[in-house]
Amino acid sequence: LLAAIACGIIGTYVVVKRMVFISGGISHASFGGIGLGYYLSQYISWITPVYGALAFTLLSALGMGAFVKKARLSEDTTIGIMWAVGMAIGIIFIGLTPGYTPDLFSYLFGSILTVSIPDLIMMAVLDAIIIVFVLMLYKEFLAISFDQEFGTALGLPTQRLYLILLCLIALTVVLLIRVVGIILIIALLTIPAATARQHTHNLKKMMIFSIIFGVIAVLGGLWLSYELDLASGATIILFSAVVFVASTLFTRFRRPSHKETAPAE
Repeated sequence: LLAAIACGIIGTYVVVKRMVFISGGISHASFGGIGLGYYLSQYISWITPVYGALAFTLLSALGMGAFVKKARLSEDTTIGIMWAVGMAIGIIFIGLTPGYTPDLFSYLFGSILTVSIPDLIMMAVLDAIIIVFVLMLYKEFLAISFDQEFGTALGLPTQRLYLILLCLIALTVVLLIRVVGIILIIALLTIPAATARQHTHNLKKMMIFSIIFGVIAVLGGLWLSYELDLASGATIILFSAVVFVASTLFTRFRRPSHKETAPAE
């Protein structure tokens, strides 16, 4: 439920502003933080892979935002490089860590059974931070989501707002790691929001609908994974995809045909 709230709010911005690829880059780069957290945990007891992912993901988001705006390379090239570098760093640090890493699979593909009470507390705190920032900067985010040049003309610090939005995406990524895993995060960020967009173009309503569809996907996917003994993260995503397809068919059949809407002669 905590994950559904975050992905519903931030996923709406990801879909509306067409930030799917950079969100995927941030989520995969977080693997570098997982590996770093594993490596440091043998020296510092309170450090966990999730804490490593939190720090590394925020830095990756800021780095991607700065490079995309200032580098001469194209946006997709810059994101692809940082995506690959983050994954490589994670693999290197995991290789340097002595012993076997038993729960690595859960970070890649998610496992609800690995979520601990401290994880839940951290997720609740991250949810609160996301909600506070969105409430404070709703109008500013609305401006840069639909017309960033117009926002600049109004005198808004669009580059700074863009970086803040990337940081909120990074926090959402950390929230979702335990639930669906790094590989599947991008799906839960986009599918509920894309489903919600079929029913409204109002941003606030879209966020609410996206949260509802996220809750349906998470609870339905967990129930199916329990009944069929399947991986929870993958089942949540597939259930979410089924909801998206059903919503698409519903909106298509509900929409009146051209003949029905044409005025009578």
